[in-house]
Amino acid sequence: MRRPAPWIVVVRRRAGADDGSAVVEFVALAVLLLVPLIYLVMMLARLQAGSFAVTQAAREAGRAYVTAQQAGEAPGRARAAADIAFEDQGFGGQGELSISCSATPCFTPEASISSTATVTVPLPLVPAFARDVIPLEVPVSATQVSTVPRYEVRS
Repeated sequence: MRRPAPWIVVVRRRAGADDGSAVVEFVALAVLLLVPLIYLVMMLARLQAGSFAVTQAAREAGRAYVTAQQAGEAPGRARAAADIAFEDQGFGGQGELSISCSATPCFTPEASISSTATVTVPLPLVPAFARDVIPLEVPVSATQVSTVPRYEVRS
């Protein structure tokens, strides 16, 4: 019987010494793949929260504006409704609201009131020094058009 070549003997010895390395490789690969995946899920969840915040803020601000009994109290009601919606999703004090009217005065029957809510969503777990160099925020906005009721009497 022939003896195997010396390099085959070395390869067989090293191949036999692989006991337990599959677990180490699996853990290393799992960490390498799961960390970016978890970050992606966190980022998408935060963007979705921003989307919910601006949609709800624009909608509620428009409703609050057109249901005000006096024209002077309408902007304050709209801002308060938008602030509640922003706070509900964790964006308290960060959201912006703008309201425009299609007619003058704004409470003309069947006039359109357009309310636009905007928030800037910072990406999670990014240090402040990196934010100064690279823009790591995503602006999210939503617009709602509400109509002033035709037959409602206002003072």
